[in-house]
Parts: sequence; structure tokens; C-alpha cells
Amino acid sequence: MKKEIFLTALLVLIATTMHAQFKISMGKIFRKDTIDQAVFKVQYEVDGCIDTSSKKRFKETMMLEVGKHSSKFYSYTKYVGDSVFAADVANHASQEVMTEHIKQYGQGKLNEQTYKRHPAGKVTTLDEIAGDVNRLRCEEVEERPQWKLSNDTLSFLSYICHKAECNFKGRNWTAWFTTEIPSSEGPWKLYGLPGLILKAEDSDNDYVFTCTGIEQCHSYHPILFNGKDYEPVNRKAYNKIHERYYADPSGYIMSSAPNINLTIRDEQGNKVKGSRNLPYNPLERN
Repeated sequence: MKKEIFLTALLVLIATTMHAQFKISMGKIFRKDTIDQAVFKVQYEVDGCIDTSSKKRFKETMMLEVGKHSSKFYSYTKYVGDSVFAADVANHASQEVMTEHIKQYGQGKLNEQTYKRHPAGKVTTLDEIAGDVNRLRCEEVEERPQWKLSNDTLSFLSYICHKAECNFKGRNWTAWFTTEIPSSEGPWKLYGLPGLILKAEDSDNDYVFTCTGIEQCHSYHPILFNGKDYEPVNRKAYNKIHERYYADPSGYIMSSAPNINLTIRDEQGNKVKGSRNLPYNPLERN
């Protein structure tokens, strides 16, 4: 079991001629375009479960940037980890230093970036498969959840919140929103209520998003999009690529990037022959 945990948690990016633990960098630079200006930012903490067999849970910090015309939802944990990692690569840090930094700063479990209303009328999902090995862009027509409102209320972060429920993307969701913040936004693809969603959870308790802070943007804060250079795929292909990767991550990397010399090690640094599948429990089921 520890081997699987290590494959998930310790994703170390090394040069292509060296051994790696499932995150590869080809040294590519991806363009970042400003698509909007953030009006306010919302921080959520995720309490989630990707490995449904062991029921082991994870916690991660997510960020929602709400602009005048669009929004961006992404893992702040991944953003910090990637920033530290990029600095290590630029400074030619040793593998030991990189591994220690990954343990210290963590790596995101929810790597997708979700852009609502970019482009207009659509939602765009970006994701990285093993770092630079494969970067995907999936554009879909924006779909508003069909909410059923309830009279139930609760006080959350000093806001009066109202209850709403829906079946969306293969999960039954319960959301708590406040009309005191007149924004129809929320975490991930959840939106469309007469107020900001401060908490959302699915009926299986696999994903619980809880707002931990709201910040008004008094100075200029651009919402950046770096997906122009990503490979465009439809939802069916997007899901199939992810299924292939999680079923056999090392095999997927070797077939997608044959020039990579991949060595897998356990927590003690010992070489592991082959790799088992990784836990896979995506937010979007269908």
C-alpha cells in the first residue's frame, strides 16, 4: 500500500536523462494570457477521498478567482508546490532537495483548472498528465446545475446560508449559499444560485468544499489562462486518457514519452519493478 501512496504523493520532476518518480518536465514554456480581472477571491478547503477502497482522505487548499466576466478555480496547494519546484529546477537543486520540498509543500490531488465562461458560453478544463508528458484542454458548453432550493438555513462564517440540492455530473450535491454575497459562483463547476456557495458536498462524502476566506481585490489582479498550447480534446477523449494513465501510470509515461528513463522507487529509495494502478475517483463521473 505504501508504494501506491508514494507514487501519488512524491511526484518529483527530474531531467529526462535521469530517473524520476512520475512527474516529468520537458522544459516547455506555456503562454499565460490575461482573460479577466479578479473582483474577489474565495479560498476553499477540500476534504476529499480519491482512494475509495482504503477510504484514506486528503486535504487541499483551492482558490476561486471571480472576475467581471469569468472565473478560475484551481489548486492553490499545487500552485505553491509547482512554484517551489520551478525554483528548484532553475537553481539546479539535487533530487534529495526536490523530494524534501515536495514533502514539505505537498502536491495537489485536484490538478484540474476550471474556467467558467471562458470562452463565453463555455467551461474549459485544463489538466496535466504526469507534468509535461501530456497537457489537455477540454472545452464544453457551460451547463448550469438544476438546483432544488430548500427552506433550511444555517449560519456559516457569520453569513446566513440557504440550502440547495442537485444531481450534477454523476453526483448528488448539497450546497449552502448566501445571498449576502450576490454572486452566482461556487467551487468547481457548481454555480447558478442567487448567492455565493460557501459549502458544497456530494452525497458519498467524497468531496467536501468549505469556504475558509473571502478577499476583495482592491488592486489589479489578472486572471491568467495558460491553456492555448495545451492539446484540445473532447470530454470522451479526456476521460479515456485519464483512465489509461491511472490504470498504468508508468506504462502510460513510457508509451507517451519513450525518451524518458523512468525508475520507480519506494519510500526507502529502493527500486520497484513495475507499478500498480493509482486510485481514481474524479469529481466528474459521467
